[in-house]
Amino acid sequence: MGWRSIMISRPARLKREHFSLAIEQDETVTLPFEDIAVVVLNHRQITLTHPVLSACAEYGISLYSLGDNHQPNGVFLPFLNHSRTTRMLRLQLQAGKPLIKQAWAAMVRRKIENQGRCLALAKREGSKRLEAIAADVRSGDMENLEGQAAAFYFPHLFGSGFYRGEEGWINAALNYGYAILRGAIARGLVAHGLHPSIGLFHANEQNAFNLADDLIEPFRPLVDLHVFREAKRAGGEKAELSPEDKAGLVELLNADVGMTSGCMSVLSAIEYAVESLCRVFENGENGHTLDLPALIGLKTHALEY
Repeated sequence: MGWRSIMISRPARLKREHFSLAIEQDETVTLPFEDIAVVVLNHRQITLTHPVLSACAEYGISLYSLGDNHQPNGVFLPFLNHSRTTRMLRLQLQAGKPLIKQAWAAMVRRKIENQGRCLALAKREGSKRLEAIAADVRSGDMENLEGQAAAFYFPHLFGSGFYRGEEGWINAALNYGYAILRGAIARGLVAHGLHPSIGLFHANEQNAFNLADDLIEPFRPLVDLHVFREAKRAGGEKAELSPEDKAGLVELLNADVGMTSGCMSVLSAIEYAVESLCRVFENGENGHTLDLPALIGLKTHALEY
């Protein structure tokens, strides 16, 4: 499985050289495709060849494009490259409502728990309140505790005047970080034969990533904590996302989170979470639980060679 996250923010030509990606700029850099998980194209003067796209599909690499507002506006994913795609699609479609509601409740519960951990790590008040809300989440979250938690959480993290709809650096950074996570999760879903448009809670007919929008929920507080620290470090003077800001958000894919089997990078945690979701679909209501990430900070995962 790939582990490198690559952002290209200067004019470049991308081409395939055997089993490696060649990035031609002032100098040419080559990277093995098997090491790459994510490539972000962040400049209008980047060109790439068809063999590069084919290699991205072959190696399961997510290739992001950015729009005129420098926010991710598209992601290239492999096309049905899993041997059990049809079987997993049937399992998704046949999943019963009790199973779906329980899985969604687990995602909401862990999301709110991580929001509480985010407030604690940011040394903001309110973590105990979020722990109590998380404990009250029931099957299907019929009381919309997710929404109630969000209304409490964001003002406590970013200040009483903050709301998600306003323009500014914080929301731009949050949106950028969430979009990177969303694409990485969609990649993991496709790689395991799941169809990303068939969600548990999210069900927009025009959304190709409903299931990714479900599974992203427990991962979001990692982006929130990073954005909080970066905004605080800049003293509120940031205006637009810089290339360094975007690179830092992409690098969160290599941050450590806690999973049942121990600490691992976000990219690895996504794989484990998707695998556990596959087992939930396969086992029905026979008691298998989702393996979801716990926020533990912003430390980058240490790679061993």
